[in-house]
Amino acid sequence: MAIDITLPSLSAGMEDAVIAKWLVAAGDPISRGQPIAEVETDKATMELEAEADGILGRIDIADGQRANVGQVIAVVLADGETLPVAGASRAATAATAAAPLSTGRKHAASPLARRLAAEAGLDLQGVTGSGPRGRIVKLDVQRLLAATPAPVAAPAPAVQPQPQAVPPGIGPHEARPLSNMRRTIARRLVEAKTSIPHFYLSVDCELDALLALRAQVNEGRDKAERISINDFVIKAAARALRKVPAANVIWNGDEILQLSDIDISVAVATDGGLITPILRGADRMSLGTLSAEMKALAARAHQGELRPEEYQGGGFSVSNLGMYGIQTFSAIINPPQSCILAVGASLRRPVGRGDQIVLADVMSVTLSVDHRSVDGALGAQVLAAFKNNIENPMSLLI
Repeated sequence: MAIDITLPSLSAGMEDAVIAKWLVAAGDPISRGQPIAEVETDKATMELEAEADGILGRIDIADGQRANVGQVIAVVLADGETLPVAGASRAATAATAAAPLSTGRKHAASPLARRLAAEAGLDLQGVTGSGPRGRIVKLDVQRLLAATPAPVAAPAPAVQPQPQAVPPGIGPHEARPLSNMRRTIARRLVEAKTSIPHFYLSVDCELDALLALRAQVNEGRDKAERISINDFVIKAAARALRKVPAANVIWNGDEILQLSDIDISVAVATDGGLITPILRGADRMSLGTLSAEMKALAARAHQGELRPEEYQGGGFSVSNLGMYGIQTFSAIINPPQSCILAVGASLRRPVGRGDQIVLADVMSVTLSVDHRSVDGALGAQVLAAFKNNIENPMSLLI
C-alpha cells in the first residue's frame, strides 16, 4: 500500500520548510531510519529519515522548493507496487457486493442512513438496502462508503511567497529572497513587540574585579579555552535567577509556568540570522564547563547543525553586543520567555568612590521584561542580584 511522506514539524512553531536536497531519487529502495532528504528549517538544516521500508515511488516537492508542515512531499511504495491512478477505486470489486445497485428503483431509507449519506455526499437513488423490503439502513451506507472510489488528490503546490511591489523612488537594487530563518525571525519579533508589554530596567556594573579575576583564571590556558566576559555574564544571570526564582517563569496565556531548572538562551549571530542555543542548568555549571559548552553550541550554530533540543525552550535570554562597541541597547523578548538581558561594551568611565572620582571599567546592561508575568520590583531584584554577582565575581567560582 502506498504511504505518503509528509513534512513533519521539526521545531516549535515551524509552519513550513525548504526541501534543500533529496538524498535519494524516485525508484530507489529506502529503509526505515535512512536519511532521505535534507530539510532547511528556520533554525538549521536537518536530515529527514524514512519511516518505512519500500521504494521511493514519487517526489512531489523538488530540491529548493518550500512545503507546508503536513504537506505530502513524496510517496513510498511496497516492492512490486505501482503508483495509484487518479480516480481509481480502492475497492472496485467490492462495490456491488457490499451494496447492490438496482435499475433505478428507489427504496426507503432509515433517518440515520439518510443523515449519514447526506454528510458523506452519497446519492441513495437506486440503492437496494439490506433491511426489510429493501430498506436502506446504517450498515448499507457504511458498506457503500467503504466501496466508494477515493480519488487521489493531486500534490498540493509548494507555497511560494509572493514578492511585494517595489516602493516608488527606490534606485538600483538586488532583491534577495528571505531565508527560512529570516522569515521566522521577522514573524516572531513582530509578534513579540506587538503582543508583549515590554518595560526596561538598566544598571551599570563595575568590572575591575571581574577583569582581574578573569586574567588570573585564564593564565596558562590555551586561547581556545579562555573564559570570556560573556561567560561570566551568563553565569551571573543564572545565579541571579537562582536567587530570584520568581522571575524564572514563562507566560502561557491563562497561566504562568514556574520553571524548576535555570536554562539560559544565548543569542548567537550567524550568517542566516540570530539563533539562541541553550545552556541547560547554567547555574550548576562551573565557569570552565559553561565556557566550553557555549563555544561548542556557537560553533554548531554557525554550521547550521544545532539539534532542536539545543535551541528550543529556555527560560531567560542573554544578548551581548559589547564586542561591537555598543554601549546600551534594549532587546526584544524571546517569547514565551519573560526576560532578556541586553549587554553593552565595557568602557573606562569616571565613577564616584566615596569622596573621590576615579576611572573604572563599567558595563551597562538593560533588562527587557514582560509585565504580564514579571512586575517592576521583581525585575529590579533580578538586576540587582546580577550586578552584585558581576561586581563580586569570586562568588561565581563557588
